[in-house]
Amino acid sequence: MNFIATEGSHLVSVTNQTCIIVAGGSGIRMGASIPKQFLLLAGKPLLMHSISAFRMAVPSIPIMLVLPDGQQNSWGELCIQYQFTEPHTLITGGLTRYHSVKNALAVSEGSGLVAIHDGVRPLIQPETIRMLFAEASTHSNAIPAISSNDSLRWADDQGNRVIDRNCVKLIQTPQIFELNKLKAAYVQEYEESFTDDATVWEKAGNVVHLAGGQESNIKITRPEDLVVAEALKLL
Repeated sequence: MNFIATEGSHLVSVTNQTCIIVAGGSGIRMGASIPKQFLLLAGKPLLMHSISAFRMAVPSIPIMLVLPDGQQNSWGELCIQYQFTEPHTLITGGLTRYHSVKNALAVSEGSGLVAIHDGVRPLIQPETIRMLFAEASTHSNAIPAISSNDSLRWADDQGNRVIDRNCVKLIQTPQIFELNKLKAAYVQEYEESFTDDATVWEKAGNVVHLAGGQESNIKITRPEDLVVAEALKLL
């Protein structure tokens, strides 16, 4: 089965839309003995759901999967075990998420839009992906965001105070950008404030365009998240 291409001197051609899936997490907060992206959801590893969603959204989309070097053999074994044959290019991750994305951008050529997605958001829907690509084609980027259903308070050394939850947005992935503008933004030196690609984009002087998110597009971080994801899969 020829389904994984490892990176090297070749470049991944971007003609219109492409996808980078970042999966560098561990199983520490999950209390798991394996990386969380390899945990099972509905009978197969989380990461496979994320990849399949993009393939369903845009059947011809090139997919780059960024994994730490030490996890790549395990991933290959899982692909064989679960007969997972969705084509994707394997990229070696870096020290942080920023460096992992930068490694993938370095082997991307051409122009168009690039979606960057957390591998442990396996419930992303194809229609959400297509909507975000459409928004980004108009605004040069699209960052999925949802409102908080909870009351919020700001707490610091001076005490705490209420925040208008209507002014606060919870940010998700995939975050979609014009490829060449994002590559230019990633020329910046790494900062700890770069918690996602939108912060890198904004620091380079670009305007962030918030688009509609997806309530069920949860990030699997703790054991209870996996329980919720299993329940949502059954709906």
